[in-house]
Formats: sequence, C-alpha cells, structure tokens
Amino acid sequence: MIVLLSVRPGTLESTMTEDLSPAERYAAARRRAAEQATALAGFREMYDFGLDPFQIEACQALEAGKGVLVAAPTGSGKTIVGEFAVHLALQQGRKCFYTTPIKALSNQKYADLCRRYGSGKVGLLTGDNSLNSEAPVVVMTTEVLRNMLYAGSQTLLGLGYVVMDEVHYLSDRFRGAVWEEVIIHLPESVTLVSLSATVSNAEEFGDWLDTVRGDTEVIVSEHRPVPLFQHVLAGRRMYDLFEEGEGHRKAVNPDLTRMARMEASRPSLQDRRRGRAMREADRERERRQRSRIWTPSRPEVIERLDAEGLLPAITFIFSRAACEAAVQQCLYAGLRLNDEAARERVRALVEERTAAIPAEDLHVLGYYEWLEGLERGIAAHHAGMLPTFKEVVEELFVRGLVKAVFATETLALGINMPARSVVLEKLVKWNGEQHADITPGEYTQLTGRAGRRGIDVEGHAVVLWQRAMNPDHLAGLAGTRTYPLRSSFKPSYNMAVNLVEQFGRHRSRELLETSFAQFQADRSVVGISRQVQRNEEGLDGYKASMTCHLGDFTEYARLRRELKDRETDLARQGAVQRRAEAAVALEKLKPGDVIHVPTGKFAGLALVLDPGLPAGRSNGHRGLEHHDGPRPLVLTAERQVKRLAAIDFPVPVEPLERMRIPKSFNPRSPQSRRDLASALRTKAGHIPAERHRKRRSQAADDREIARLRTALRAHPCHGCDEREDHARWAERYHRLLRDTKQLEHRIEGRTNTIARTFDRIVALLTELDYLRGDEVTEHGKRLARLYGELDLLASECLRERVWEGLGPAELAACVSALVYEARVSDDAMAPKLPSGKAKAALGEMVRIWGRLDALEEDFRINQSEGVGQREPDLGFAWAAYMWASGKGLDEVLREAEMPAGDFVRWCKQVIDVLGQISAAAPVEDSSVARNARKAVDGLLRGVVAYSSVG
Repeated sequence: MIVLLSVRPGTLESTMTEDLSPAERYAAARRRAAEQATALAGFREMYDFGLDPFQIEACQALEAGKGVLVAAPTGSGKTIVGEFAVHLALQQGRKCFYTTPIKALSNQKYADLCRRYGSGKVGLLTGDNSLNSEAPVVVMTTEVLRNMLYAGSQTLLGLGYVVMDEVHYLSDRFRGAVWEEVIIHLPESVTLVSLSATVSNAEEFGDWLDTVRGDTEVIVSEHRPVPLFQHVLAGRRMYDLFEEGEGHRKAVNPDLTRMARMEASRPSLQDRRRGRAMREADRERERRQRSRIWTPSRPEVIERLDAEGLLPAITFIFSRAACEAAVQQCLYAGLRLNDEAARERVRALVEERTAAIPAEDLHVLGYYEWLEGLERGIAAHHAGMLPTFKEVVEELFVRGLVKAVFATETLALGINMPARSVVLEKLVKWNGEQHADITPGEYTQLTGRAGRRGIDVEGHAVVLWQRAMNPDHLAGLAGTRTYPLRSSFKPSYNMAVNLVEQFGRHRSRELLETSFAQFQADRSVVGISRQVQRNEEGLDGYKASMTCHLGDFTEYARLRRELKDRETDLARQGAVQRRAEAAVALEKLKPGDVIHVPTGKFAGLALVLDPGLPAGRSNGHRGLEHHDGPRPLVLTAERQVKRLAAIDFPVPVEPLERMRIPKSFNPRSPQSRRDLASALRTKAGHIPAERHRKRRSQAADDREIARLRTALRAHPCHGCDEREDHARWAERYHRLLRDTKQLEHRIEGRTNTIARTFDRIVALLTELDYLRGDEVTEHGKRLARLYGELDLLASECLRERVWEGLGPAELAACVSALVYEARVSDDAMAPKLPSGKAKAALGEMVRIWGRLDALEEDFRINQSEGVGQREPDLGFAWAAYMWASGKGLDEVLREAEMPAGDFVRWCKQVIDVLGQISAAAPVEDSSVARNARKAVDGLLRGVVAYSSVG
C-alpha cells in the first residue's frame, strides 16, 4: 500500500512531484486534498511520530465503515487503532466502549484516555469501580460489557464502536467464552475493533468475524518496530542464540550446540562411583568447562545486564515466592541501581501513593522491605502483591526509577511495562497440574516486552543456561513467532437462561452454532468429509472388482467374515479359559512343591520356593504378593533361582512331588543352590513330565460354525474359479468401510457440539423449573442475574433460603465458597470455618452441590469439558468472616496464610458476587439482600477499599 503524505517544498516528495506531468500533478494534489479531509489526517496530527503502514491500513478500513482485526506483536502499537476508534466515535457523536481482559489494564487505559481527551469524556467500569459510566468513551472489563448486553442496559444506546483489546484472550479456558458472547451479541450497528497478539490463524478468526459481524478487514503485521535479539547467558559469557547462515538464514550458534553436547557427555557422579576412571586430560577439560559454564545467580545476571547497558530488565520467574526471594538476594548482594537523587524521587512517589494506607498495616504488608528494594531500583511484581504496590512498581518502572523487576507471567498480559531486556530463568513452568515446557506462544508473549519503541534501538531476550538445555528446542521457541487461536467457548447456565429470555430456545441454539468454537469444529470436519468422499469412491471401485457372475459376493463375503469372527472368538475364549485354569493351578502351589515348568527359558524340573500369590490371597503362606497373577519363585534343576510369570504356564501345572526346604537355605548362596538343586534332581529327576493332551477345539462342536460352513458351501459364489481373488477385494472393501464409518462417527461428534451441550443444559434447567419451553420462570430470571462459575449453585441457595437468617459476616463466609479456588489443592487438612449458622449453611451448600452434581451426571453435563458446577471451596470462608467482622489485617492474614494481594483479590470477587445476590434475592427474602449490602460494607474497608484494582 502506498500512502501519500503532504508535500513540503525542497523535499524528495516535491522533487518527485516536479517530475510528473501536469495531469499527474493534478491527480496527486486531488489525492492529497482528499486525504487531508479525512478523520485520519486530523488524528495523525495528535501524535508526534508517524504511523506504521499496518496502523494506517487499519484506520482507513475503520473510517470506511469496516470492522477490523489487527494481529501484531506486543509493543508494535496496535492500540493506536483502538484509539482511532475512540477518535471516530467522538467526532461522530457516538459512544465507544474500550474493553480489556484485566482491571489493571482497564485502569491504565482509562488514565491514558483521560490524559488525551479529559476526564469529562472518559468513564471507567470494572467489577469494583464505576466512574462517569455515561461518558461517550467508557473503558471496561469484557465481563462488564457481557453483563450489560444480557441486561439490555440503557448505556448501550448510541454505541458505535467497541474495541476488544487482547482479543486472543478468548483462548483462555476459564474466561475466554465471554469474548465470544460479546462478539456474537453486539448489535449489528456496532463496529468491532479486535486487537490481538500475532496468531497463526488470524485469517480463520477473521473469516469467522466476517460471518458473525459483517465486513471485517484482517490486518496482520509480524514486523517488530524494535528488533529483538536472542541470547543465552552461561557463566560470564553472553552467547547469541542465532548466527547468520547461508542466504541470511538463521542457524543455531554452534558454540551453544557444542556446550550442550559436552554437558551431555560429561560423566555423571553415578558413573564415577561405579569406578569408571577418568583420564587426567578429561578431568582438566571438565575443570575448564565448569569454569565458564554455569547458571549465574540472580544478582550476577542483573550486574551483567547493567554492565552491558541492557537495563531496565524484567526477569520472568514462574513462582511468586521466587520473585520475592530474588529481590532479597539482590539486596543481600549489595546491588544498588539508583543514585541518591533517584532514591529521593522513589521515596517521594511511594509515600504519596501509599499515604492512604494506615500506619499499622504498613508493617504487616512488608512495606519497609519493599521500599528498600524500590530505592535501590529493584522490585517484584506478581498477583500476590497488594494492588497498590503493583501499581507503584509499574509507575516507577515506566519512569526508569526501577530498573530490575522479577515478575511472574501475569505481567505479560498487556500491562504497559516495556523493558530493554527480558530474562527467562527457565523454560519450564507449573501449569496447575504439572511442570510443562512453555509454549512458543508463551515465549513470544513474554519476550515481546523487550524493546521500548522510541527509546531502544533494539530489544534483548536472555535465557539463562540450565543443565540439559537443548539449544535447538530454544531456537524453535524463539523462531515460532505465532501461535494458533483456539476457542474455549462453552455454554453456561446463566448464558442459557439469558439467551432463552432474549431469543427463545430455537434462535438461541442457532446463535450458539455461530460461535468461533463451532466454526473451528466445522472447519476441521471439512478435511474429514473430503476423506470420507475419497473413501466412498474407493468403496465403489472395490465393489466393482469383487463382483461375481455367479451370485452376490457381498453376501458371500459377509458369511466368510462371520465365520472367521466366530472362530476367532472361540479361540480367544479357549485361550482365556486355559489361562484361568493355569492361574488356579498356580494359586494352589506351596513352598516345597516340585513341578515341571512346561515352556519358556526355564522349562523343566523346578522347586517352588515362594508361590508369589496375587495380593490378598495368602493360601496359608506369607510371601511376596503380586497384583498381576501368581508369580512363583522357583529353583531350577540347573541351580538358578528365578521368578516365573503366567506366560511360562500356558497349561495347568500339578505338583509331581514334595520336598522340604532347609531353613538354612539362602537363595543368594551358590553353595545352597547347588545342594538343594542336587537334592531336587535326586528326588524327582526320574519322574517323567506330565503330557497334556491337546483339547478338542470348541469350534468342532459349535452349531453356529456348522451353520455358517453349510451356508458357505451352498452359496453360488463358493464354486467360482476366481473366488479367492474376489475375496481379497472384499476384504479391502470391508476394511475401508470400517475406516469410513469411524470417520463419519468423528464428524458426527464434532458437528453441533455446542448446540448439543446447550440442549443438555436447557433440559436440566427445565427439570429444575428454571425454564418452561421458551418461558423463563421467576427462578430463571434470578439465575440470569447471577454470573460466575457456580451460578446455578448460588441460585439454588437463594431458592432454598439457605442464607436466610445469616448475619453479614456469616453471609460473606458462605459466598466466598462460590468464588474461591485454592491455588494448590490441599486435602490434608479441613479448612477452619466459622461456627454456628454459617457452618450449617456451608454444609447445606455442599449438600446442594452434591445433588446438582448427580443431576449433571444424569444429563451428561461434564465438568472435564468446562461445563457444570465444581465443588465449592471453603478455604476462604474463615478469612472472609474475620475481615467482614472487623478484625485487623495482621490477624486476618496470619490466620488466612495468604499474601495480601490474593486476600484483596478474593475479597473483591466476594464483594462482586454479594452485589449480584443483593440484586437477585427474592423480594420476600429482603433480609438476604440487606445483609449482602452490609457484608459489602464490612469487606470494603482498609486494604480492600484503597486498592484501586483487584
């Protein structure tokens, strides 16, 4: 795309214009005049830097009335397109909603837009903040917009544009469905601006947006405005990950490959203990390697980056405790990254931002240790921190007063904290279930923070050397710049009643089938459908090849197949019966029995030392028990002591003789084995092995087999000269038919999956009288106002008046069970609960959940698929009760055993649900609504009240 800008005399553009013909100069002037008349021209003058081509293209599409999907790397400036949508809305006298995935980002965007347009024109709506909500521009979390759409809020009137920042969040398995709900339910008159990280299937996502939203332009830019260089830090040396190969192709640095190979070949401590001698030269080489290859400590990394001029830096550590420990390690090492003037500026800003925090709480929150780190230019950043503390760290970092931040991956979720360098300690993280390698998408998101536009010439991603590191694997992560966007959309109970109330069941079902989840499932079916079509063509060919002039060969092939299947079944049954008989015989063996092992490597005479019975069957003998059938330990006539398995006994075995095993017998002593084996040969060497007669086959007496054989011989095709040739084609036909049916079953499983889940949810809600056909009952209307993972449980608790008669603090304790989820499940100890009515109510909530869980199982609603009600977690009930009762922060945090940031976040979520309950509670049960409001007042104090984000 060529973009013509205004031309100044004496510039290259004016020189080029002078070379044009009069007609061409006139046309160029017309184009310039037209461009100057656009909204984009005025918007560009608001910035002191030029826009990139992808930004211009997206803005032009927006001004032309199209929706846009912009997929570009982190830090590339895609939010400029969102700000142009704000500019257009204000110019046209319409509203613009700017949505973000997290409250911290909403607060940051609100502050940015207030600086540009003034606080009178910009509002903020998050779960716990409502500022100027009727302003023409409102920043909000995506969930707030979803709730407004379902409630039919008057605030939606006049809405012209919606910006969905970080729209790739719809892949999030917990919250991603909200993004799709908003996209599907927004009025057609609203223009949608979707801003995404670089994803590999942007065109697919754009096709879906085109389907559900109308004309949508997809703009993809993989260009980073600040180039990113990848490094590995090992010992004192910083290695480039890539070096230029032939034809400008990037190749992995051979030094790193050599180091990895040397580490892999280094003898382990176990090898050395086994006595593998190392030559002096090998030892010397290993000493040299060790002197330059090690994982540097955290203070060493910061010192090295400082020396190289690579600060400010964000070091990603996938553990909150490790982030705090890293700061302490740097303090103990004496690191100071700020001079005295910077220290004074830091202290002034911190004291200003924390002035509202009571003095008695500062000590509890670790304020003084935190401040010492900030004054030295070092800080941690993670979800466990008090939100106010996190905001201060972010502000100081942007101002250049904090130069080293140790953060968890939550910092990478869009908060504007770019750095010159990003450090990754490890390429493995805990994903909630196990330690797993980070994905290329996660690597891209994390390292995308490196390189500040307009400040840095280049950004740097540094990975610390770890034992067993694979440079090729790292190169794969660094080289994969994109990752696919996968829908996590699933219907919920709240969604179902809201949809049915607005659109009825049939229309709701159709709406859900327009989801991105179904769009992706249907696309995946296309390839399978093509394979089915090819298979069907092949089946026609096979059918023609097996045609017999004497009769229906398909029928004859069916008889042959039935006969083969019957013979196979009988043979399998016979084998199972023989194994069972052999196992029974083995279980009867006792120590001292002389047997003949019928087959295997140790076939022949043997003495049973230990019958090795299955667990739970002692047979009067206490020996080693096995879970996979009897495994007798025997002494063979050749003096070997071996434990045999069922495979060594295909037929039942009977004792030939008995022998006494001396108490002094030691199976590890060669002399003991020799003496006992000699006695065995003397005692039973002359006894011949019992010969087992081969049984008459079951097939010989089976009536079904006899019938099938008679039918085969009587069939006309049996006498065909080309019978076996036809049979080979028939066998191919049968195999391909079986494969085709499996593919068709896969197609059936993938099509209409969302709608089928919706049908099950509607059936369950009908059973519970939330729905009656297309009518939403009073119970259903209450459920429509309850948002959250345990929406149905909350509604049932209101319905059964479980919370009636509870005080505000007791109600807060009960509601906490609807939102809280422990980071790590701990079944070892029951959580501490408030006594009296609250404890009884919590027990009743668990009972109701058990009933709903059983009902979900009946209706085939599966929690593993992200649908349904998880068990309420009572782990925060005591903390919520204490805080709502007015207890001090020190006492509550000590009892709760959780960081202040987590405590504040859970309190905010409890407050959010209490607000929903106060609005949804039945009128006849006004005490619950009244106490819910009182509980909000009890919780919204101290650290919870002065934390602006949660």
